[in-house]
Amino acid sequence: MKLLTTLVFAFSLVANAQTTAAPAADSGNGLFIKISEAGVKKSLMAIPSFQFVGSPGTKGGVTVGKTLFDTFRNDMDVSGFFDIQKPEALPKDAATSGLKPAAAQAGGFTYDYYKQIGTEFLVRVGYRTSGDQMSVDAYLYYVPQQKQILAKTYKATSGDARTVAHTFANDVIKALTGQPGSFLSKIVVSRSTNPGQKEIFVMDWDGANAKQVTRHGTISQSPAWSWDGKTIAYSSFAYHANQKTRNLDLFTYDLDSGKRYAISYRTGVNSGADFFPDDRHLLLTISNSGQADIYKMTVDGRSLTKITNAKRNELNVEPVISPDGTKIAFSSDRSGNAMIYVMNVDGTNVKRLTIAGKYNATPTWSPDGKKIAFAGYDASHFDIFLMNADGTNMARLTSAAKSNGKMSNNEEPTFSPDGRNIIFTSDRTGKYQLYITSLDGENERRLTFDNHEYFKPRWSPKFE
Repeated sequence: MKLLTTLVFAFSLVANAQTTAAPAADSGNGLFIKISEAGVKKSLMAIPSFQFVGSPGTKGGVTVGKTLFDTFRNDMDVSGFFDIQKPEALPKDAATSGLKPAAAQAGGFTYDYYKQIGTEFLVRVGYRTSGDQMSVDAYLYYVPQQKQILAKTYKATSGDARTVAHTFANDVIKALTGQPGSFLSKIVVSRSTNPGQKEIFVMDWDGANAKQVTRHGTISQSPAWSWDGKTIAYSSFAYHANQKTRNLDLFTYDLDSGKRYAISYRTGVNSGADFFPDDRHLLLTISNSGQADIYKMTVDGRSLTKITNAKRNELNVEPVISPDGTKIAFSSDRSGNAMIYVMNVDGTNVKRLTIAGKYNATPTWSPDGKKIAFAGYDASHFDIFLMNADGTNMARLTSAAKSNGKMSNNEEPTFSPDGRNIIFTSDRTGKYQLYITSLDGENERRLTFDNHEYFKPRWSPKFE
């Protein structure tokens, strides 16, 4: 099975008249949206319906247009930068007027109405289809100054409509903030298949286009990305014919070639992998000595270095390397209850970060290394917490009740590549599904809507 991590697009992106983000009068740094201020005030964005500008009677236009619009609008909503204006607030001719201002195009739109309703950013998109091909003309305007910020044409197969929409969304975020968006990123996750079985899947960040990676027919779990996005590490209860038993072995899977490699199959647990930034080493927990300790291992499995040394049968598990490769966050019950710790990459200078709660697990670093998110068990359930990398300024991000009134479990956080959102699992509907939230916990929504259950999601490190 061949599966691409970074999308190898079956289309070309052609820039017709791309312009850089023109500075607003008070922007100061030449950008329309300052990342540091994004959580203070959202900008008002108008996204009229995307126009079909092709020949009448062309097949597939409605479906393509809906996919383009729904995908792009969701990206803008999730970004946390915008409030999207309601359709009824837009001009009556919003869906039919030209894509350019009236001064530049006969029948074009006028800025006046958008100014009156407080619009800051206006998106105009037109598309056409021919056979299995499509062409999309996309524009972004800054209404207060009547400026065109972005103008691009995207050419693709009609089946790549979602990818085109994600690409345009990334271009919008880059033009407005100077930082890349993460809408072309992926999620790797363990998902239930048959009863008692889980396999590894890769999907778009928003839960669409799920593709099965493993077919062990058992429980495969705890996937992790390499930093170049080309390899996945995961653990699976593999069958050992010589011993006639199953063991939790560690595998890597090359997404381009589809080849699988068993790299740690010592008796006991071989799990919890996390790649070093050099992609030549990874962290994992091994328990073949009878105690669960953290090890550093080369990706071929040949060289192994022990990092922790359990002294009283405590567990040292779930190691994750900091983005700069100097620190390891992990969970351990060495103090009695499982808590979050951090240490140098060689195992020295161990520091306990959490002291509250009964059980703290699954730490994850923000892309800039300044934050750590984790799942904390309080009196009856897990919630997602966020803290500084030194353990200060801890905040609860989630809190949701089930239909029966009991509190749900919210677990296994993972940061987006731009560090602005966290995906996690929650059983609030009865099954563990994927959810996303902003770092202030305010912009929360559900991503998956099916009868599967999801475990240990990991967001890809690449933007595009």
